[in-house]
Amino acid sequence: MFDMMKMMGKMKEVQAKIKEAQDNLVNIKASGEAGGGMVKATVNGKKEVIELSFDDTLLKPEDKEMLQDLVVAAVNKANAEVEILAKEEMRKSTEGMIPNIPGLDLGGMFNG
Repeated sequence: MFDMMKMMGKMKEVQAKIKEAQDNLVNIKASGEAGGGMVKATVNGKKEVIELSFDDTLLKPEDKEMLQDLVVAAVNKANAEVEILAKEEMRKSTEGMIPNIPGLDLGGMFNG
């Protein structure tokens, strides 16, 4: 027979695991480069930019527009990479707790 109290307890456990995994996203880091490594951006699992580095040759006023474009490209690459890593971390954190149902995407739950 279906045990509602047991299911509610399991849901609270899943919620706690998801919250813990979301809190740990700050520890996941990914980097992206642009311009052959002339610009590098590092982001965390919460998609916050935590570091930017530039090759010294880019620090000229006449290169400002190119530098801006390279920063955008590097940050976008880092964000794409960290999204993959964050989803994997969330999957590992909730493994065995949430059924693997084809077509069920719980990705929206993981955007803390």
